[in-house]
Amino acid sequence: MPAVVLLSAAVGCSATDATASVAVPSPPPPEAKLCDALHKALPKTLAGLDRKDPEPSSELTAGWGDGAIVLRCGIPRPAKMTDPAANAVEADGVNWLVEQRDSGPRFTTTYRKTYVEVTMGKQYANDATPLAGLAEPVKKTVPASL
Repeated sequence: MPAVVLLSAAVGCSATDATASVAVPSPPPPEAKLCDALHKALPKTLAGLDRKDPEPSSELTAGWGDGAIVLRCGIPRPAKMTDPAANAVEADGVNWLVEQRDSGPRFTTTYRKTYVEVTMGKQYANDATPLAGLAEPVKKTVPASL
């Protein structure tokens, strides 16, 4: 009988504790150091969502709201950055490349010593407000490249 209880408990946990999964970037050591500092400076809540970092656990990733907002630091330079017609937005002194995707928008910092990517769920398709909550930590830990 105890095995049945244990199995039920495990199934119950897996159904309710869904955690986002993301690919962890592999930046060069100087960029990884910046990302580690950013990771420590990130807010515990963002856009009213509690911080819940994705799997696998890494100083290069962070998340809020079970994957509603996911940050990856130290990503390669996006190809879209070379497109002169690319869209951009500025949030509290941090510039971001904007890419609209079916799954929701993706934002990547521009003019910083390493690239920080933020993906958001569809509910943020027309709302970049969460970027304001990330601006101060990015400015403090990832220096401008210009």
